[in-house]
Amino acid sequence: MERVGEFFGKKRASLTFQLIATMVALVAGTVILCSFLNTTFLERYYTYKKESVIFSGFNVINRAAQKDKLSSTKFEITLERMCGNGNLTIVVIGEDNKIIASSSSTSSTYIINQINDMIYGSDDDTIVIKAADNYELQRRHDERMNADYLTLYGKLDDGSTVFMRTPLESIKESAQITNIFFKWIGLASVIVSIIVIVLLSRRISRPILELSDISKRITNLDFNAKYKGYYLSSRETDELGRNMNVLSDTLQNVISELKEANNELLRDIEKKDRIDEMRKEFLSNVSHELKTPLALIQGYAEGLKEFVNDDPESRDYYCEVIMDEADKMNTMVKKLLTLNQLEFGNEVVEMKRFDMTELVEGVVNASTIMAKQGGITINFLQNEPIYVWGDEFKVEEVITNFLSNAIHYAKNDKIINVTFEQRGDVIRTSVFNTGDRIPDADIEKVWIKFYKVDKARTREYGGSGIGLSIVKAIMDSFHQKCGAINHENGVEFWMELQKA
Repeated sequence: MERVGEFFGKKRASLTFQLIATMVALVAGTVILCSFLNTTFLERYYTYKKESVIFSGFNVINRAAQKDKLSSTKFEITLERMCGNGNLTIVVIGEDNKIIASSSSTSSTYIINQINDMIYGSDDDTIVIKAADNYELQRRHDERMNADYLTLYGKLDDGSTVFMRTPLESIKESAQITNIFFKWIGLASVIVSIIVIVLLSRRISRPILELSDISKRITNLDFNAKYKGYYLSSRETDELGRNMNVLSDTLQNVISELKEANNELLRDIEKKDRIDEMRKEFLSNVSHELKTPLALIQGYAEGLKEFVNDDPESRDYYCEVIMDEADKMNTMVKKLLTLNQLEFGNEVVEMKRFDMTELVEGVVNASTIMAKQGGITINFLQNEPIYVWGDEFKVEEVITNFLSNAIHYAKNDKIINVTFEQRGDVIRTSVFNTGDRIPDADIEKVWIKFYKVDKARTREYGGSGIGLSIVKAIMDSFHQKCGAINHENGVEFWMELQKA
């Protein structure tokens, strides 16, 4: 069911398209409906209004007949106004068949024949619309004019006959013109509405699309995505955006806490099985590594006691050797304690999100003076921030160890390159130095405590063989990987951290 939902979800149209389609459908539907109503009912409505005009005219003429004013000048003006405004033809005939008032130039004989035909004739094309005691309204077809008319024949209160008619062709023509005009207006309205709706829908959907993008980025654990208010965005959309910003910050904190809790749980599980073995190994390694400096200190101290050389220069040399060996022992013991805490899980690992670029840049700047003294060039060209998960201080110790080893072992071109490489969801940080390759048989052993590939060189600069072991222990506490790779012109040490 989930796959079916995903399939139909992919086929679903975008919000912008749905808004455009809905609004255009509403406008087009409204135009089509109005056009249908116009075509169906406009002519009937016009006819109804014409009937009202004829009835109103008949009443006006009848009132004038009651007052015997059909021949007055005022009635002639009233008659002319009614005929002009209502497109009517009106003829009033007295009882002696003489025309009292007329707005038509048609012969009286034709009009009288029309009246007689209305009274006595029968025609299949004639439709009686309304009949009363003193009038009858018909829809007739005039053969002479080849047109349909609304025709009223009526008897006035003074005995006169009134004949009124209005052409229906003008009504049909008006309805047709109105319908054509309305169709063009409707088409123009649809086009304009499409343009307006496209512009408005984009503005309306923009904050919603941004919220969708932010939700995708939060799903991928990108907590830098933040919502910003938009013009034309609704109050509900802004509130949703603010809630998503709070959700992003909360998730970042919760994930950080979960990572710390997860690492702590894993450490607790491993800790119990390793404690006894590591205690024995620690005592064995300490006793082995302290044997040489203690023997040197004892030998030179006995030499001072036995006055092997009495001159001050020799005594100073003996004292310097003793102090140097004691300092090396002190440094080694500190490193062993640090390593022991890491391996025992006593070191607290604070998994946080930090900028790896800034950290490496700081270590490189701190090592620049030492590198210049040895004529070594350090290349680090990364400018953009890269965020990772880890304990920032312990990661700094790892990078410092890599860079320190690279400075001490750099030869030939004396170049050190520090680079980043994204591999899936992890960032690999590499420190490469030109110089001698590590023997293939030893490359996997450099992480073992007190293992030294070149014991003479290691002791020359004070190395104890513990630095890379500390690196390995730190990376294990992160549950991440580290390694070394031989190249034709040098060696690369690398470590990986999860991308944030």
